[in-house]
Amino acid sequence: MSDNHHKVIIIGSGPAGLTAALYNARANLNPVVFEGIQPGGQLTITTEVENYPGFEAGIQGPELMDVMRKQAQKFGAKTFFKEVTKVDFSKRPFVVESGKEVYTADAVIISTGASAKWLGTKGEDEYKGHGVSACATCDGFFFRNQKVIVIGGGDSAMEEANYLTKFASEVMVVHRRNEFRSSKIMEERVRKNPKIKFMTPFAIKEILGTEENGLKKVTGALIENTKDGTTQEVEVDGIFMAIGHKPNTDLFKGVLDMDETGYLQVKDSSTYTNIEGVFAAGDVADKTYRQAVTAAGMGCKAAIDAERWLADQGIE
Repeated sequence: MSDNHHKVIIIGSGPAGLTAALYNARANLNPVVFEGIQPGGQLTITTEVENYPGFEAGIQGPELMDVMRKQAQKFGAKTFFKEVTKVDFSKRPFVVESGKEVYTADAVIISTGASAKWLGTKGEDEYKGHGVSACATCDGFFFRNQKVIVIGGGDSAMEEANYLTKFASEVMVVHRRNEFRSSKIMEERVRKNPKIKFMTPFAIKEILGTEENGLKKVTGALIENTKDGTTQEVEVDGIFMAIGHKPNTDLFKGVLDMDETGYLQVKDSSTYTNIEGVFAAGDVADKTYRQAVTAAGMGCKAAIDAERWLADQGIE
């Protein structure tokens, strides 16, 4: 075999991918991780992480991923800051390409994650992690007794709004239509919550904020009535995007089984995909929980599944 052949190739470097790398490295499988265009995954755009076990005082998202990377490397995992551009799972060993470079693997673990959908509105990028978030479960705690906006009209938006009332003093749901896409029961539950208000039909035109001593902070939003075009400013401390997530699975379309929204499908409670020797872990196959700790747990499962599968093939 060439130097570009590996027992295990892991595509993606969030909590799932790096946990898989740690377990496979400790099993002497010498895994290789392709970190992709966002090394460390979604946690690299998260500031304080307080709900990952083992960090009593919290930890910065990028720092947590750096710790996980170094831990995997300590046991022999290699990490490449390269993006996988093509795969061929129709033959063994599997083929993984990064630009003009070709690699082969006996087993592949896919942990490419999912990306939150963003509006692309003015101020959004500037205040990500500084009052703009796409995860109420991750960041809701930081908005205790503050006013926040939730953008969206589906079940996710209703769930986020309801959850945020545990912390925020007021939650404003902003949706560009008068009608919501959410289920009736979810909408009714939210409408009964006295902390939640509705702004329809409105769209966010600009996210407003300040910067003092290098610290950025959201102070409000400019919203536009989608029917008559009038605008107004509203004062809020945080803005949560709840317009959905997109799994990063374009690379595997027509190759691996997916659901109607593009999430990879795994067999039963395992990480096996429809192709023997190819496994999926983390947000790329999980549209329900989408937490760092659940992704890490699934990465552990994928590593163990891959190790056992390789042993059945006579590869130790």
